[in-house]
Amino acid sequence: MYVALKEGKENAFEMIFRTYYQPLCKYAYSFLNDKDEAEEVVQASFISFWERRGELRIESSLKSYLYRMVRNACLNVIKHEKVKQQHAAVQLAGGELSQESSSQPVVASELEQKIHESMKALPEQCRLVFQLSRFEELKYQEIAEQLNISVKTVENQVGKALKIMRTQLKEYLPLLLIFFKTWMISGGE
Repeated sequence: MYVALKEGKENAFEMIFRTYYQPLCKYAYSFLNDKDEAEEVVQASFISFWERRGELRIESSLKSYLYRMVRNACLNVIKHEKVKQQHAAVQLAGGELSQESSSQPVVASELEQKIHESMKALPEQCRLVFQLSRFEELKYQEIAEQLNISVKTVENQVGKALKIMRTQLKEYLPLLLIFFKTWMISGGE
């Protein structure tokens, strides 16, 4: 079956999918406690599995490979959720601090200009993926489907954008959290 899959035989993939989809959804649910999120993770994992079928090196059993792949994807979702929660907590705290600052509109305007400049410096696809992720708040899977690219490419592009922008905006990093809250509330204009 593994050889047939590597050769691109869709019926082999379909058989693997039918065999493991429901058990993997239950497994993902045990991590995420969200049925829809669990199904999304498993579907994205199978898409990635199919896209990378030619380069796969399965050294253990296919079953353990699939479970490990789903587990890692779930852990990434959990890690991403923790980062979002920490970001929200900092934004909340920063929002309270920013209300006390009378110079905030001037700083926000300058910061907004610097952010737009640094975003213009990003490669086109990198900028588009970053905008969809951060400003339109689309999930990586949604971005991948919309742009017809893999979820891994989305992850790489967002990481690349963050690295570039972090370097270009390093003197503004403490203010970024305050700005993003204000900017998102005002609709990004």
